[in-house]
Amino acid sequence: MNTVNEDRVPLVKHSSDSDYESDVTGGVGAGNEDEFTTDFVNDKITVPDNGSDSFSWRKLWAFTGPGFLMSIAYLDPGNIESDLQAGAAANYKLLWVLLFSTFMGLLLQRLSARLGVVTGKHLAEVCYDEYPRTPRLFLWIMVEVAIIGSDMQEVIGTAIAYQLLSNGAIPLWAGTLITVCDTFIFLFLDKYGLRKLEAFFGFLIAVMAITFGAEFGIAQPNTSKLIQGLMIPWCAGCSSFVIKQAVGIVGAVIMPHNLYLHSALVRSREVNRKDHVKVKEANFYFFIEAIFALSASFLVNMFVVAVFAEGYFPKTEKIESCKARTWNTIGKDNTSSIDLHSAGIFLDNCYGKYAGYIWGIGLLAAGQSSTMTGTYSGQFVMEGFLLLKWPRWMRVLFTRLIAIGPTLSLAIISGANFSGWNEMLNVLQSLQLPFALIPILTFASSNKIMGQYAMNRFSCVLLWSLAVLVMGINSYFVIIYIQKIPRVWYAYIGAVAMGTFYMSLIIYLVTKAVGSRARDQLAPVEIEMQPGSAFAEYDDMFAE
Repeated sequence: MNTVNEDRVPLVKHSSDSDYESDVTGGVGAGNEDEFTTDFVNDKITVPDNGSDSFSWRKLWAFTGPGFLMSIAYLDPGNIESDLQAGAAANYKLLWVLLFSTFMGLLLQRLSARLGVVTGKHLAEVCYDEYPRTPRLFLWIMVEVAIIGSDMQEVIGTAIAYQLLSNGAIPLWAGTLITVCDTFIFLFLDKYGLRKLEAFFGFLIAVMAITFGAEFGIAQPNTSKLIQGLMIPWCAGCSSFVIKQAVGIVGAVIMPHNLYLHSALVRSREVNRKDHVKVKEANFYFFIEAIFALSASFLVNMFVVAVFAEGYFPKTEKIESCKARTWNTIGKDNTSSIDLHSAGIFLDNCYGKYAGYIWGIGLLAAGQSSTMTGTYSGQFVMEGFLLLKWPRWMRVLFTRLIAIGPTLSLAIISGANFSGWNEMLNVLQSLQLPFALIPILTFASSNKIMGQYAMNRFSCVLLWSLAVLVMGINSYFVIIYIQKIPRVWYAYIGAVAMGTFYMSLIIYLVTKAVGSRARDQLAPVEIEMQPGSAFAEYDDMFAE
């Protein structure tokens, strides 16, 4: 399908918008049979027009899909492991951290979706337009590192699921190869239509909800303590280890590549970007869908925390006996931290074999779905930053192999200790978070890019403050991990060199953001306002 060129034109035109003009006059977005597009499907969903601005369930259904695909990143094996470790270490006390992280994620995903709807471009493409070549390439490398780290966790989780479901007959390296192969197969489901692809992802989310919900029912958590954990934002008597688990939850939930993904997925709906009412409508329905999607992901994560808060944390005779049998089976001492693999064996020992299989099925759904969306993220990021004009199968193959190569190598080298890398991978993604947060906040607050949909001053202060808080929390997590690095001279030299490069890139991005905001204030854009709609009051909360 030829993408209409006007989809590449911003709502607010400026004489300086040379990049956008080149797209329209024969650049990347030129309309012809061989047109380059970074959409992952060749068809778009048509939104029904009922001739009214009132809320419509039919319209919500038409917009439903991108948010649920995005929400899978909140349910990947890395998140599941952080959840179970939080419950095992702190009982119900960290549920409020999970709730806060999900809410923060919702606000950021909203900005990502708005960027895609308003500009017709996803975040990586806007980065290509707005940043010079050298910092843009460095930015791409950092985001690619985050995607590789996330993908390793996802493949690790899927391989562990195969191992659990086969009673150890499938080794981890073989599970990794199986995951690579079946991911390629599943990725081409979009050939049968976008709705079928979205339905498949919806099925996998349902499998997670049912399986982890079943574990929740089996464990029968304490409802009163669960509600207290959600409502009381404190952790009385928590050790430094528990605080590290809390930081790990934040790092696992808010993932850098997901902001790039969501801004691309929303382009799968037909939206007339020259009609401000339609744009506001799209922003409204995508936000409602994201609320439903992230609420579902939060419930699944809460189920996992509660299962291990009730079934692993207490020091009862029955639970201690289950723990002893678990570590005996694995061949580790009882001071080891519980992980995805040992969790399945623990549930098997404590609640019966069916509980272990249910855990394995849920973990398989989490890993398989997240590896697929992770591949899409890698495809969008590479295409947007580099404008790769390759056939789609080649782009998918290349972006897949970049992430799978390190994972397979690690599986072969590490063997049974494969899952012990999760903490290191969480640290890796925590380090990369600013390279998604800073660009999305910069562009979402820019009048030049977003026009009348740019964030107002209150929203800027609120979201930048929350972003600084999240990055600060993640920095604490990184500092804790760095303390484990061997104290040798070459390690210090490497840390200083990488730290200098890292901070230089962040300072550049922040400087660029401040400069963009200053230019907006000195030379405000004249915006053509059109008659409001039923969604105007909602939209005005965030846009001037």
